[in-house]
Amino acid sequence: MANLLIEIGNTALKAAWAEGMTLGKAFRFQGEKVMEFILSLTEKEKPQVMTVISAKPLTAAEEKQLRGECTHLMILDRDHTDILQRYDLPDYLSYDRAASLLAVRYLFKGKPCTVFDFGTTLTIDLINEDGQYRGGNVSPGCLTRFKALNRYSKSLPLLNIPSRIPREGNSLESSLEAGVISGIMFEIEGYIRRHPSNVVVFTGGDATYFAKRMTQSLFIVSNLVMVGMALITEDYVEKNIQ
Repeated sequence: MANLLIEIGNTALKAAWAEGMTLGKAFRFQGEKVMEFILSLTEKEKPQVMTVISAKPLTAAEEKQLRGECTHLMILDRDHTDILQRYDLPDYLSYDRAASLLAVRYLFKGKPCTVFDFGTTLTIDLINEDGQYRGGNVSPGCLTRFKALNRYSKSLPLLNIPSRIPREGNSLESSLEAGVISGIMFEIEGYIRRHPSNVVVFTGGDATYFAKRMTQSLFIVSNLVMVGMALITEDYVEKNIQ
């Protein structure tokens, strides 16, 4: 039987079927009817293990409903942090960050890494050559910065991520675009200079956008969280399912 990996994030749900470490068909859903969408995935095939990362704790009713859709259910949220301790990761990490770090340990074993995740937030995490977590930082993501400028200053328009930006703006819009994008670029480059020997890994929705603007060599791994979830799930299968 296949396993079903589900990440319920701040803005979207992502899911993928997996056979061991092999990822299959992937899905993305943006909307309020999250449970209905999950049930549509399990309508024809019930997974052996359903692993769910959720940005907010699931209700008891939701958990009961999910248990009825699989043989084994593993929930990874703020109410279930024990698994983080098993992997020697601090319990303040969100599980999507933790899964990304486990994936990096697996994909780049024996190498120190700096991991950038471009989403609602921009997270920067470090692991050393032994796979130990060395800490990380969190700042607003790209769209979050544009929204904050609009929300907290009534005179500034709400803009989206531009396809091109000048080095210096020559209008209100272009100065906002250049300021936000250049600020993030300077931030990225500063972390890379601080750890010049680290492998640089980009993931998240805006990873490709910023990777195209980099001169340094780096790796883009778009499904990093899913790879980490597959690792967690495979460990669970080996230890708990005969």
